Amino acid sequence: MLAVLVLAQICYPLTGGATRAGLTVATVVLGWLLSVAHALLTRGARVAAALVAVVTGGGFAVEAMGVATGFPFGSYDYSGELGPKLAGVPLIIPLAWTWMAWPAWLTAVRLTASRAGRVALAAVGLAAWDLFLDPQMVAEGYWTWRNATPALPGLPGIPVSNYLGWLGFAVLLAVVLRPLAGPSVDRVDRRDGPMFALYLWTYASSVLAHAVFLRLPASAVWGAAGMAVAAVPLAVVLWRGRRARTVAAEPAPRVDAPA
Repeated sequence: MLAVLVLAQICYPLTGGATRAGLTVATVVLGWLLSVAHALLTRGARVAAALVAVVTGGGFAVEAMGVATGFPFGSYDYSGELGPKLAGVPLIIPLAWTWMAWPAWLTAVRLTASRAGRVALAAVGLAAWDLFLDPQMVAEGYWTWRNATPALPGLPGIPVSNYLGWLGFAVLLAVVLRPLAGPSVDRVDRRDGPMFALYLWTYASSVLAHAVFLRLPASAVWGAAGMAVAAVPLAVVLWRGRRARTVAAEPAPRVDAPA
């Protein structure tokens, strides 16, 4: 499933129009299935159910509130290109929250044992993804902002309130997920490799796509800086762990007895 998702994302900059919109929907659905399936197979039904209830359900609720009231992201409207809507929200949008919330959480679990540290790092790891996502989707016309000021330098059309709203809601998701999912959600599992690969692939491929293929250099810089907070330490920890295993697997040097 991860391989299919990566292939779909590689195809994204090579398409356009309705084909690109359809590929966007398919990619989000794949990402949601991947994360929920991983949670189910590695942590059990309780964690998977909590992930869907908290992140997918909560994602829909906050998006519906955002469209209706402008809080917490700012005033915006979705186009009709991302499929059917409910309460003004395309049904795939809450799936996208779940897609990246799970690998962001597991990254935080891998990097720190502190409960507060995990909440903070998971929230930043998720919210920083939007430094790529929003500029890309706005450029495609999938949603528009009614009032896009003040904006980050180089990212016109998207208010700073959007990123602050993402960060605040990401903190809430991380805080609520832990008690509902139970203690297994905090467990480091050797089967988490696909989620780490997903997070690092999303980081590296987004930088490349925005800088080269999508011609969005400002979001490439902002996103690279934001997601680096979690992605770079994760890459370092995984590389060190692999190196340590390689060294441990090497045979000990032979010592010949003196004649």
